Amino acid sequence: MKYGFVTQHKKIWPISLMCQVLGVSRHNYYSAVRRNEQLEPEPQHDELIEWVEIIADSSDFTYGVRRMKRALNSLGYPVVKQRTRALMTEAGVSVIRRRKYKVTTNSDHQQPVFNNVLSRDFDAQKLDQAYVSDITYI
Repeated sequence: MKYGFVTQHKKIWPISLMCQVLGVSRHNYYSAVRRNEQLEPEPQHDELIEWVEIIADSSDFTYGVRRMKRALNSLGYPVVKQRTRALMTEAGVSVIRRRKYKVTTNSDHQQPVFNNVLSRDFDAQKLDQAYVSDITYI
């Protein structure tokens, strides 16, 4: 109640004088004003969330906080890195890291290629007729 009165009449009388007359500290008044400002929803908030989702979808979720910040700034929304991170968290957007494909088979070698003796016929008639090994760990 007192803080509302101070806010309504701050253009008429000095804030420090009103706080002194009403018996409240100036610090508490400014703390209450700051809390009220933080509680007020930003009008562009929903629009920013939509843009974050659109940018992330169009980039196949490869944009991190820095590139997302640059994209939002180029669209005319001046946001900082921490705000962009909070928007991405709220929108449920995160970077999907993809590993680069690494070739593990060297087909261009000079070693001899042995014949396929078994020809996928793994049913042996006698013991010790064929031995099989797995070298995939090499």
